[in-house]
Amino acid sequence: MKGKKDSDFIGFQEAFDLTIQSIHPLDTAEIPLSESLGFVSAGDIRAIVDSPSADVSMKDGYAVRWTDISGAIQQTPVRLGIEGLAGAGQGRILSLSPGMAVRILTGARLPTHADTVIAEELISYDNAYIEIKEPVPRGQDILSRGSDVTKGEVIVESGNELSPGGIGLLAAGGHHVVSVYRKPTVALIATGDEVVLPGQPLSDGQLYASNLMTLHAWCRRYGMTTEVQVIPDKESLLKEKLIQTVNGYDAVITSGGAWTGDRDFMAGALSDLGWEVIYHRVRLGPGKAVGFGLLQEKPVFILPGGPPSNLVAFLQLVLPGLLKLSGHNGTGLSQVSAILEDSVKGQYDWTDAIFGRLESVDYTVYFHPLKAHSRLKNMAGADALLKIPEGITQISDGQVVTVDLLTQIDNKANGKPRPA
Repeated sequence: MKGKKDSDFIGFQEAFDLTIQSIHPLDTAEIPLSESLGFVSAGDIRAIVDSPSADVSMKDGYAVRWTDISGAIQQTPVRLGIEGLAGAGQGRILSLSPGMAVRILTGARLPTHADTVIAEELISYDNAYIEIKEPVPRGQDILSRGSDVTKGEVIVESGNELSPGGIGLLAAGGHHVVSVYRKPTVALIATGDEVVLPGQPLSDGQLYASNLMTLHAWCRRYGMTTEVQVIPDKESLLKEKLIQTVNGYDAVITSGGAWTGDRDFMAGALSDLGWEVIYHRVRLGPGKAVGFGLLQEKPVFILPGGPPSNLVAFLQLVLPGLLKLSGHNGTGLSQVSAILEDSVKGQYDWTDAIFGRLESVDYTVYFHPLKAHSRLKNMAGADALLKIPEGITQISDGQVVTVDLLTQIDNKANGKPRPA
């Protein structure tokens, strides 16, 4: 911003910490387990049943008493008679007599007095008998009661995002509803007479609200509900809309008008409404005009209108704040180590962000900084974001760096040979 010195800005880490410290998780709700993917557990969840609920067989075979077969050898095999069949889910519990075996199927409850299962491939048949020619360990191929999940144990800790595996674990532990933090509803507002929502006619000099669509997509990736709006450069109308959205949504994100130009009304309009400014202007490039504060105790973020600045500020400061509302403790972006393919430069007292493309060669990941002229194409083609922290002015090619993942890395891990 013209006329602004670095002393008017705060560092990126300070801004990040202030964001996390100023935001608290939303209220909790009980939702069906089947709809809980991606939600965050609002408390420790304990198993209310054992899984399995009884000792069961892990294979098709025969349930036996180990003492009956412990002496089996090739020269003198043990012969056992067959009594009954134990099937999975069978209500009646069989009882195993001495010197006998019960035919048992995978998942079936172990008969009373049985303590070992012998798989079919280890058995020879002789009319109504089976022959065992070698001993097996006591307890072979038995899944003990509670060995997967033990009643009363914590199976999901508070603050954990529910994954497909976690949901399966909760189901095994007897749960069909779960207490989670509610996900935020987010109002996305773009300002500017030149900004038009997709689908509307575009006049010369106007542009489509690509920033809003990008932010909307990121919010939807994390299961948040959004509403997208465009407001003309009229301060009275802007104030009216801000009050409406603050009253109707858990968080507000504005795009554009973040500086103090002749038609940049955002900070002033918010201040007139009682916005409690936490910070405005961060030593983050791109994204330095980002601001954050509370209006009616709800988080309101103001983002610059330039696409790279808009997205970097969102990913590094806004997204962590929205996830904190959802009960998350992390930033939302996974990280991976990669080898830098081209040297990059940063400003000594700033945190600089660089979009890049990942490539996996010989099972090593490489980060290629994107330097295309088109800002939007760089953003669309990026797999990852490299942050150059304060105090570092250059990172040379060949160094190992840590990058934030913007896409799934699976499709990059092809293991192809590196070109000579």
